[in-house]
Amino acid sequence: MTSLAGNTGSLTGNEHLPPSIRKNDRKAKWIIILFSLVVFAAIVVLGRTRLNVNPGFNIHLFAGANAVINSMVSLLLIGGLLAVKKRRFLLHKRIMFSALFLSVLFLLSYICHHLFAEETKFGGEGMIRTVYYVILITHIFLAAVILPFILFTAYRALIAEWPQHTKLARITWPVWLYVSVTGVVVYLMISPYYT
Repeated sequence: MTSLAGNTGSLTGNEHLPPSIRKNDRKAKWIIILFSLVVFAAIVVLGRTRLNVNPGFNIHLFAGANAVINSMVSLLLIGGLLAVKKRRFLLHKRIMFSALFLSVLFLLSYICHHLFAEETKFGGEGMIRTVYYVILITHIFLAAVILPFILFTAYRALIAEWPQHTKLARITWPVWLYVSVTGVVVYLMISPYYT
């Protein structure tokens, strides 16, 4: 028998949470792939589109918001790992879905920033320029490929397939954390060159 312990959201014993949705791998696969492709296409297309509109405020506030959101996602990912290691599965679920929600907000803010802002060139020289581009390229590449892995990992948790969820999470979690942390690093390195 499973019992919830107060407001902590932990389960006693070795039980995991029950399924939240009914298993339908075929439907989930198509939804996840389609959603991931639409997001990727939107970022590529909208990243090349500029709206010549003055929103009435410094457009780089979106970039600052992105850095704050990425910082929060990084903290939530660490908190989610700590919660699951302490076997506080309900708390882990809440933290991880909060990270997913913030990632959606990040995506919207990211698109807004790129729609309104001109491209900013990194002004550093020498070794710092190399470091910046290595971080930027790995960040962009991993950000482009991680979304379906995150969604498949979440799906395995929602249908309570814990061994598969854990196996995917061992790949997804560190990559997601790297992407969120390097997003902040990229912002800190490029922000002095915003005009």
